[in-house]
Amino acid sequence: MMDFVRTIGPTGAVLIVLSVISLYLSIKNSVFLSLVHRDFRKRFQRIENGTGRYREQLCGEVSNPLINIIACIVKTHSAHSDDIRAEVAYLFHRNFEQVNRGVTLLRLIAVISPLLGLLGTMLGMVQVFKVVAEAAAPDSAMLASGIWEALLTTILGLSVAVPTLVFYYLLSLKMKGFHIEAIEHSYRAVELFKTTCPVAESVRGSQRRSGLVAARAQGATS
Repeated sequence: MMDFVRTIGPTGAVLIVLSVISLYLSIKNSVFLSLVHRDFRKRFQRIENGTGRYREQLCGEVSNPLINIIACIVKTHSAHSDDIRAEVAYLFHRNFEQVNRGVTLLRLIAVISPLLGLLGTMLGMVQVFKVVAEAAAPDSAMLASGIWEALLTTILGLSVAVPTLVFYYLLSLKMKGFHIEAIEHSYRAVELFKTTCPVAESVRGSQRRSGLVAARAQGATS
């Protein structure tokens, strides 16, 4: 193992660390999004069917980030905003902040891994030609061995970048699908809970009362 680390050099060691980080982020976010989507499907179906206490749960505290987005729309945002899409975009970024960071880090690893591999190869080639220049009678076997070792970091960099980029796009597509679902279900939930969510009704009622007070005040002054 130590011989392999010495062969690939410091840039190769960095690439190995990046590969571990990439694997961890890919598995963690993939499993998390799968669990979130499965729980979202089950819970929202029960909410639409009106079974159990799920209507009250949507108007209360929830742990599922997708359900939480819809709950925030139903409780407050739909009462003071005509653009639910913009509200969902803000809430989506806030509830999936950690996932967005992980996906962005995957993108960064996919970009810098080939560059680090190329850097390691260039450093290795410099060392090879330095030894060849210092040798009295360099042979082709020694030159080929040095070049072979130098090219290992390029192979390692591409081996890290390719699967990382695949996971990046898969997770990005899943996040876009979540965003679309959040918008669609938010519109459905707003229609469903127009009169059933006490928090939303209280917000709308207070806004209506504020509007009436403002209108009366304006009429009195005129």
